[in-house]
Amino acid sequence: MVKMHETFERSWGVGLIRTRKTVYDQRDEADGRRILVMRLWPRGVSRDKVDAWMKELGTDRELIRKWKSGGITWAEFTRGYAAGLKGKEEALRALAAESRVGTITLLCGCKDEAHCHRTLLKRAIETYV
Repeated sequence: MVKMHETFERSWGVGLIRTRKTVYDQRDEADGRRILVMRLWPRGVSRDKVDAWMKELGTDRELIRKWKSGGITWAEFTRGYAAGLKGKEEALRALAAESRVGTITLLCGCKDEAHCHRTLLKRAIETYV
């Protein structure tokens, strides 16, 4: 079921990029194409849970280690992740194009959507929509 804000986003040409699910959540028809965006394959997850794996869009291992240990703030993490996306514009453009014609769901293992690189990645993709 498409939520009202998702319909609004699509009507303005932003495309539908979902970030609410983790890779551990059940597949749903509304997910569209499920894309794993983690550097390492998550333990215990079968390959049929995702449609594509774009590990190059995952968080740098050192950056995520610093964030999870409390060594950097969310703002610092955000800047570091954005810096890590430099040179990956082709992948961002491809996802933006795909989101214009159908739903994509960005997946990783983080449960806190507000403090997850998926939300940062969504914003980066939307700059190309």
